Amino acid sequence: MLTSVPARVRRRVLTAIGGGVAVLGVLGAGVVAGFAPQVRLDEAASRALYAGDDRSTVVGALLEVLTTPGVTWFRVLVYLPVLVWLVSRRAWRTVLWVVVAITAVGPLTVWLKDVAGRARPAFENGGLSYEGLSYPSGHSSGIATLVTVALVLAWPRLTAGGRRAAVAAGVALAVLVGLTRTWLGVHYVSDVVGGLSLGLAWSLAVALVLGGLPGGAGALPAREPVGAAR
Repeated sequence: MLTSVPARVRRRVLTAIGGGVAVLGVLGAGVVAGFAPQVRLDEAASRALYAGDDRSTVVGALLEVLTTPGVTWFRVLVYLPVLVWLVSRRAWRTVLWVVVAITAVGPLTVWLKDVAGRARPAFENGGLSYEGLSYPSGHSSGIATLVTVALVLAWPRLTAGGRRAAVAAGVALAVLVGLTRTWLGVHYVSDVVGGLSLGLAWSLAVALVLGGLPGGAGALPAREPVGAAR
């Protein structure tokens, strides 16, 4: 329950959720309205970052591998053993928020794509070869969800140093996957930023509402201090 979550944690999480929703909304409004400065910046960045229609097979294959952590099946595959472990511990509240977070972000992203109605970048070996719409990026929302859920889930079990390392690794992975979408020419930069913001806000909101935050009913117990009596 929310009352068991420390107030400072709730404040920080609510701030992060609000920031993510604000970024998603502002960029989305710019997309829908065709805000000229945003459109020009997106197009210029896309041309600068795109790996090219004539990129080698090796480069193309590498980018496809690097972008894979953002897809739904990868996210489910990663969390499957975690969910099995949680079920074995009868941690049903934890299972609930994790499943909701990692599975529902996909349909939510698709719905927002339909609302925005943005076409993908018009590169022959990029956006033109993909079906579907562009804003926000589904791979970006997916990887942000994967990383955020992992951090929230593991937070009580990590040391201070482990938390810093986990955050750094998670941010690096999310940024890398986001960049692959622009290197492949299938998304604009604002699509990526919007997707990352969506995944962060969505995952934290689910954890907050369903008790997944540290101290909540759906959180893992805190790590015992080294040398504690058993």
